[in-house]
Amino acid sequence: MLKPVALTFTLTALLSSPVFASVDTVKYKLAQKYPKVKIENLKATEMKNVYSGTLDNQVVYVDEAAEHLFFGSMIRLKDQKNLTKDLVVGQNSTSFSQLPLQDAIKTVRGTGQHKIAIFSDPNCPYCKTLEGNLSQLKDVTIYTFMFPIKAQSIEPSKKVWCSFNKEYAWKSLIIEGQQPNVKADCANPIERNLQLGRQLGVQGTPAIIFSNGLKVTGAYPAAEIEKIWKELGI
Repeated sequence: MLKPVALTFTLTALLSSPVFASVDTVKYKLAQKYPKVKIENLKATEMKNVYSGTLDNQVVYVDEAAEHLFFGSMIRLKDQKNLTKDLVVGQNSTSFSQLPLQDAIKTVRGTGQHKIAIFSDPNCPYCKTLEGNLSQLKDVTIYTFMFPIKAQSIEPSKKVWCSFNKEYAWKSLIIEGQQPNVKADCANPIERNLQLGRQLGVQGTPAIIFSNGLKVTGAYPAAEIEKIWKELGI
């Protein structure tokens, strides 16, 4: 179970070398000099001699000499565009339109204009926290994919799906720990949800997928979710 991972970073340094390099040579230098530093998704940036990548699920930058590593937001001055934000979205995204929403519990508040999908385990304490945070959101449509990664969560999740009012049964389970008084013998999507989560790289709960495909993990406060909506225009 994971805590929120911040989407913003603090710029600490920017050093580069005049020696020409390519992605392959930077990879080679990193492997030779610092084999324990595992930077993935390495690619050239708009800034000469600087390459972007991911380390511990965060965007990082490395100079072409593979001697300096830094975190931060790369801003293109001519239009004030945050290039790092685009990398975060691109490297942590999936296709929202391809999600099998029929396998999720749908909750609509207000206009429902903002859409998010949640992967949640009823025995995950951070999932319970997120559920409380989500209750503070307005004008949102929430699709909850029950994702029982704990063995003891499978049966209760199936009971929720077999309930007449799935939304009420889910909230009673996740918030109060109260299981529905029904049999878990109906056709349900639990196994499909587990497979879907694995395909999407969901390794912990809760996970949130925004309508633009951005995927994050953790019990994000309502204010942080609203901030992401505003910053990404979704």
